[in-house]
Amino acid sequence: MPLTDQKKAYLLALATVLLWSTVAAAFKLSLKYLSPLELLLYSSAVSTLVLGGAVLATGRVGDVHRSSAWEWLRSLTLGFLNPFLYYLILFKAYDLLPAQQAQPINYTWALTLAVLSVPLLGQRIGVGDFAGLILGYLGVLVISTEGNFFNLQFSNPFGVALALASTVVWALYWIYNTKDARHPVVALFQSFLCGTIITLIYFVVTAEFHFPEGRGIAGALYVGAFEMSFTFVLWLLALRYSENTARVGSLIFLSPPISLFFIYFFVGETIKVSTLMGLGFILLGLAVQKRFENRRQTGP
Repeated sequence: MPLTDQKKAYLLALATVLLWSTVAAAFKLSLKYLSPLELLLYSSAVSTLVLGGAVLATGRVGDVHRSSAWEWLRSLTLGFLNPFLYYLILFKAYDLLPAQQAQPINYTWALTLAVLSVPLLGQRIGVGDFAGLILGYLGVLVISTEGNFFNLQFSNPFGVALALASTVVWALYWIYNTKDARHPVVALFQSFLCGTIITLIYFVVTAEFHFPEGRGIAGALYVGAFEMSFTFVLWLLALRYSENTARVGSLIFLSPPISLFFIYFFVGETIKVSTLMGLGFILLGLAVQKRFENRRQTGP
């Protein structure tokens, strides 16, 4: 029995969510053998190659050749935001924090996007957005203080600040990306190509090269393929096949709890009650925000 487009969309979306759920553990394991900058350099180079292959597979090479100077300038700006700045900050946050803290906090980027959309896109923040923000950042407070939120005793204030800063950069990237009319795969490839070049320049200026361990390279290969590139292509295909993007979009809520499973078994972190409580608040906040957003789109 042939699969319908909607079933294909669900399968692709579930595969994407499963892969994304592994990357927090992959970040933490890779950072045992690589510095945040090294992991960024090697993984972004891998992602550029994978996305280049996607451009070839989709027959979009001509789009790259025909890109204007303005489009390359846009790619340079987007590439600076992602992969360079976003992942440099995020990997440093993972280097400082337990994965079970960094991953849920980073997941509040959708809430940050709602806030930044007000001044940058002229959108209004509704009751659902406001309620989502309160619940989401209450969750961040619970996780980052390990339950001691009344005393405001943060386990690692700088690491928490970096994890929150990564959500700002990611939200800015997607806001700026909404104005890009290019095919998504072409835009991603050009942005990652520019971002990798920026990362290489930064590495040459600020770091000293040494041959990494094989396990570090293996981690960078995995992160570059399954966090930065291949999963984006799968997600775009899932959205294309789906009759309603909300049907597959809601599956992304499965990623954080599944991620804790991989963090527990592969990184060896004991999952704290405060992490589960905080994640619950974050997911509830995102769900409230999403529900009100769907209501606005469909009307009363």
